[in-house]
Amino acid sequence: MAAALVDSAALVAAFGVNQKHGAHYRDLFKRAAAGAWSLSTTLPCVVEASHLLNVPQRYTMLRWVAAGGVLVFPLSQEAIEDMVQAMVRYTAVPRTEMDLADASLLRLAEDTGVLTIMTLDVRDFSRYRLADGRAFEIL
Repeated sequence: MAAALVDSAALVAAFGVNQKHGAHYRDLFKRAAAGAWSLSTTLPCVVEASHLLNVPQRYTMLRWVAAGGVLVFPLSQEAIEDMVQAMVRYTAVPRTEMDLADASLLRLAEDTGVLTIMTLDVRDFSRYRLADGRAFEIL
C-alpha cells in the first residue's frame, strides 16, 4: 500500500482517550510513517475530528496534522456542488445521512484515485461508490 485516505473517525480513534479502536489506528499511522505511505484527508475531516476530541488530545492531533502526519488536500469552491449532490444521493432520512466530511473524502477519492480508507464508518463507506462504480477498501 502506498496511499490511504483518513476519515475523522480514524483520527478520533487514534488520538482520543480510551478509544476501542485506538490501538489499531495508531498502529496504522506508525506503519504508514515507517513505510512512507501517502496519507490524505480534507479540512472537513480535520474540523470534525477536532470538534469530537477533547483538550489536550485535540491539540496533539492538530500538531500531528501540522507536522505532516497527514496531507490536507484543498477542496475547490466548485467541488462543493458535487459534494452536495453526493450528500443528497446518499442520504435516506432518518436512517442514514452523508455528512460533509464523508462527501469530501468521496470527492478526494475521485480526484486522486485513492480508494483505501482508514475509517470506522464501515456501513457508510461500504455503500459509497465513485462515479465509475469503484468501491472503497476499508482499513
